[in-house]
Amino acid sequence: MNKSTKEELTFWFQRLSKTTLRALHILGIVGAGGGILLNVAQSQWIDYWVMAMVTGSLLLLWEVIRDWRWLIQLKGILTIFKAVLVALFVPLAEYKHELLIFIVILSVIVSHGPSGLRHYSIWHRKVIKSKKEVKG
Repeated sequence: MNKSTKEELTFWFQRLSKTTLRALHILGIVGAGGGILLNVAQSQWIDYWVMAMVTGSLLLLWEVIRDWRWLIQLKGILTIFKAVLVALFVPLAEYKHELLIFIVILSVIVSHGPSGLRHYSIWHRKVIKSKKEVKG
């Protein structure tokens, strides 16, 4: 197997792996979010919650391992901010609905916003591109 073929196979494996993780993360968010917003018994949506937390943590870890600068780009900072908002579900349980809605809206802005927003580094005060970004 030549270097080009190996690189292409690695790319496809990484791309499909990240896409699968993201799909499972969205499924977890939808299942847990529906349960939370509709005031369904926690026992009926907790597995989705666990799925969302595990896959979200894996996606975060993926980004940090790939390029530590993700932590100083707005996409990384806002993702960590979302995790802090999730942690507020416990002390601010009466605002779970509002927190969840804000987290989902923030997620869409971070995921689908312009590249200049996502890649803006608060440390460098300019847009910095990540090394070998794997979409998915």
